[in-house]
Amino acid sequence: MSDYKERFLNYIDLLNTGSTHTKDAYERDIDDFYSFLKEEGIENLQDVDRIVVMNYIANLRMRRTNTGQMKNTSIARRLSSLRSFYRYLNEYIGIQNNPFLYIKSPKISRRIPEFLFYDEMELFLSGFDLSKPVELRNRTMFELMYACGLRVSELVSLKISEIDQSDQVLHITGKGDKQRIVPFYDLANALLTHYFQEVRPLWIGTETHDIAFINQRGKGLTTRGVQYLMQKKADQLQMSVHIHPHMFRHSFATHLLDNGADLRIVQELLGHSSLSTTQIYVHVSQERLKNVYEHAHPRAAYKKSKTS
Repeated sequence: MSDYKERFLNYIDLLNTGSTHTKDAYERDIDDFYSFLKEEGIENLQDVDRIVVMNYIANLRMRRTNTGQMKNTSIARRLSSLRSFYRYLNEYIGIQNNPFLYIKSPKISRRIPEFLFYDEMELFLSGFDLSKPVELRNRTMFELMYACGLRVSELVSLKISEIDQSDQVLHITGKGDKQRIVPFYDLANALLTHYFQEVRPLWIGTETHDIAFINQRGKGLTTRGVQYLMQKKADQLQMSVHIHPHMFRHSFATHLLDNGADLRIVQELLGHSSLSTTQIYVHVSQERLKNVYEHAHPRAAYKKSKTS
């Protein structure tokens, strides 16, 4: 069985459809399933049937994690990994059955994305001292993330050649190497000009790469480093929310929709392949409207008991 796992992981590598994190997740999920099969005395993947899979799911539900019972999202991911593994075994190894084929994954409730209200975003972005090179770089990065709805991975990999300042658009390579073009506004463009003229030349040294945002040693930034800088500034400003990079992307989408942008345009700007992925932000906007209404309308404060 170990040989099958290694061949499957090599197959995933050859497909080049996922990140190292995805491959590692596959390996962890398969190893966990193998451990369960060993405890059950099952030594052949051909012998795994629907009953074994149902017992495995029950085993997962009984496990305790640091946050309590294992979440449906974790169980669903494991089942998805094993379903793919068995599809590979069916097609390339000759194993006939796929006991995961008709097993339904647990229902996953869609989380409402966290976002910043516009005044919170304004507070954050206005909190940088642009006379300091590091602060100017950070402000430019975060302004561009909000201006274009960038993922943090897209920010750190952004190249100068992908920034068209004359037309004020970014040429972004997103998930799955999907290309999209996103405009940015005048303020972001002005900050980029200052950063490229005053800061990047000071730090680039002998480096010859095209990465737009660099550290003081001329190297590209990491996603974890950007997250640290973001939270550090939020703490300095004594903001009451925990800020993370994806929150800027969520805010970008929510604010556009709040101000009348067409859903399909926002889908294109975000690089979503499915409109349903973008629609979650409509729910956010509707929730905001409802909250504002309930706080602002003088009759909305009446309790149901008073409607008789």
